[in-house]
Amino acid sequence: MSQLINIFLEPAKAFRALQDKPGFVLPMLLLAVGSGLFGLLYFLYVDPEWFARHQEAQVLAGNPDMSPQELEQMRRFMPGARTLAWITAPMAIVTVVVVNLIMALYYLLAGKVTGTGISFRRGLCLSAWAGLPGVLGVLAGLAAMYAGSNQVGFESLQMLNVDPLFVQLPMDHDWARLAKSFSLLNLWSWFLAALGWRTWFNTGWGQAIVVSVLPGVLVYGVMAIFAIL
Repeated sequence: MSQLINIFLEPAKAFRALQDKPGFVLPMLLLAVGSGLFGLLYFLYVDPEWFARHQEAQVLAGNPDMSPQELEQMRRFMPGARTLAWITAPMAIVTVVVVNLIMALYYLLAGKVTGTGISFRRGLCLSAWAGLPGVLGVLAGLAAMYAGSNQVGFESLQMLNVDPLFVQLPMDHDWARLAKSFSLLNLWSWFLAALGWRTWFNTGWGQAIVVSVLPGVLVYGVMAIFAIL
C-alpha cells in the first residue's frame, strides 16, 4: 500500500522498491474497477431520454447523410442508457487489462531492441504503475457527474482531457475525437514510465522517454493525420 502513496509523491523510490518484486495486481485492479464503476454509475445516473437524443446527435454528426429509414433502424437497435450500464462496466474492466497486457508486450519488445532484457512481468508492472494517475481522472469525472446535471455526455465528464478542459468542440469538428481522447494525465503516465525504465535499467533520459512516449505518439499521431485529412 505504501507504493500507492510513493508513486505520486516519491515515484523513483516506488520503482526502486518494485525492482526486485514487480507487482502489478493492485494498480491494475484499482484502475480497472474504477473505470468500470465510473461507466456503470454514469449510465445509471444519466437521464435516459436525454441520452437517447444525445446518442442520436452523435451518430448524425458522424453520418450526416443518413436517410430517415436508416435513422429509424438505428433507433430500434441502439441500446438505452440502463442497458449500456451493464455493458460498459465489464468492457471498461476488460479494456484496462488488455491495454496493460499489450503495453507489457511492447516493453518486452522494446527491451530486446535496447538490450535491457525486461521481462513480461516487469513490463506489466511498469505499465500498471505508470497508468495509476488514470484513477485521478475517474475521481474527477465522478465528482463532476454528481455535482452537475444528469443531462451531460460521458465524454464531457473526462475533466482532464483537452476537451472539455481547454476547448469545447462540436461533435462534427475534425479535431473533436483527438481533443476528447487526449488526457493531460497521459503526460504524467509517460513520465512515470520513463522514470521507471531509467530507474530499473540505469539508462539515460533520452532512451527512457522515447520508450515511454512512442506508443502514444503513434496512436495520437494517427488520429491527428485523420483530423488533417
